[in-house]
Amino acid sequence: MQKMKVAVIGCGSIARRRHLPEYRSHEQVEIVAVCDVVKDRAKEMAREYGGVAYTDYRDLLEDNKIDAVSVCLPNSLHAPVSIAASNAGKHVLCEKPMATSREEAESMIRAAKANDKKLMIAHNQRFVDSHVKAKELIESGKVGKIYSFRTTFGHPGPESWSIDGATSWFFDKERAFIGAMGDLGVHKSDLLRYLLGEIVEVGAFVGTNAKENTDVDDNAVCILKTETGVVGTLAASWSYVSGGDNSTIIYCENAVLRLEDDPDYSLVVEYKNGDVVKNKLQKIQTNEEGGQLNTHVIEKFVECIVNDEVPEVSGEEGMKSLDVILAALEANETGSVVKVDVGSAVV
Repeated sequence: MQKMKVAVIGCGSIARRRHLPEYRSHEQVEIVAVCDVVKDRAKEMAREYGGVAYTDYRDLLEDNKIDAVSVCLPNSLHAPVSIAASNAGKHVLCEKPMATSREEAESMIRAAKANDKKLMIAHNQRFVDSHVKAKELIESGKVGKIYSFRTTFGHPGPESWSIDGATSWFFDKERAFIGAMGDLGVHKSDLLRYLLGEIVEVGAFVGTNAKENTDVDDNAVCILKTETGVVGTLAASWSYVSGGDNSTIIYCENAVLRLEDDPDYSLVVEYKNGDVVKNKLQKIQTNEEGGQLNTHVIEKFVECIVNDEVPEVSGEEGMKSLDVILAALEANETGSVVKVDVGSAVV
């Protein structure tokens, strides 16, 4: 079988720690190009992973041999580069948040559809073993009705792992648009939608108090209401100075589900009758581990192209998860509860 030829646009930390290592380990993939505006970074990744080094993504997209690209760039560039890639006949895997507005997200989806190409958003939380197992338990009915939930994603901040450290684009509002909510919160809005269904109302407090010389958010707490009426909280923060928290707790009629909350067991199910089931599953990976080889993001992206299937995290799914975060920003600005439009489709 002929290998799929892929390129990675952007050679920062997420490309180095996830996309490039996972592509290299996939037997159906050949890395044929990398791109970064910093020439030395592009050359370094080309030496390590193979392919041609570019400094301008437009030159890279002219290569007709390339089947698919990963877009690993600052948030403000996700939409324009993804659209250009779709128009150049490439399948696109775009990092999250997929765009900086609903309008940009819709344009990305339209471009992929117009060119009959796949568009997938790199939300990896859906593929974590504990999250998959929790979804199975919820859908089986064994844990009963969902009462409430809380989820949090926090760490010390991008300066601890971004390739540019404290000068990273993450702190530049023009390039990032959004801070911890875009870096971490959107992962959790996607996970909650995966586990519990659509989010229809959002209230939020979003602020900046942990980082200096930036006006992007670094702390946020949101109250979310699902389509079925379940209310819970989502927290996203760059202020967890002693380490990370990537946990989700779901309070159900017959049990409490603790996901990524125990250091040894990825999923702990505490039943109302006193029984406790501890599931020792593959733990969620972090950037601190020096490389992410089994997040399943690349695997799922390749599969959807090879099998001509809708991506498991399609552009539409990525947009719905973005909508929740955009609603949280509006809720904070207006001091009100904001409704999320879950019924509109991109045509």
